[in-house]
Amino acid sequence: MTSTPRIDLLRHGHTGQRSYRGQLDDPLSPLGWEQLRATADGGQWDVVVSSTLQRCAAFAEALATQRGLPLRLDARLMEYHFGDWQGVPIEAIDRDFGPALGRFWADPVNHPPPAGEPFAAFRGRLSAALDQIAVEHAGSGRRVLVVTHGGAIRALRCVVEQRPFGQMVEIEVPHASLHPLAWPPRAP
Repeated sequence: MTSTPRIDLLRHGHTGQRSYRGQLDDPLSPLGWEQLRATADGGQWDVVVSSTLQRCAAFAEALATQRGLPLRLDARLMEYHFGDWQGVPIEAIDRDFGPALGRFWADPVNHPPPAGEPFAAFRGRLSAALDQIAVEHAGSGRRVLVVTHGGAIRALRCVVEQRPFGQMVEIEVPHASLHPLAWPPRAP
């Protein structure tokens, strides 16, 4: 028995959208479903926890049903809310708000998008969701699959790897990619 569960973060698959989708509730594209099935094939988990947005929840529900696994949906695992930039094509944001976009990616804590979610709130809700998973499955040795979003995975990896959030943009998180996560984070 281990004291902490093994947690794998899984980014949702492709949606066919080319903008900061944030908390818009897009479905997976057929390609997104294929990507997720291929990634999950052969993976071994005991529990599935997912964002409530359908690009995560639909696959999580299908996988849990297929494998007879417990599933819990958790709204705290939703993507970052990009405020006024949500749903706007990235090229348009770069064209119209290039300097602001650069400041956001360099320092999202102090330079959120206009009307965007405060970064402390984003980090706080993600951390609370992972804290609950760690507590629920402490000492069990369970393997927990957490289906979530690219920004959420980047933020959680920054917390665990003790990296500044300005380095989020450097962390590659392709669609349907798996990211093992040691939670709770260790003190430096």
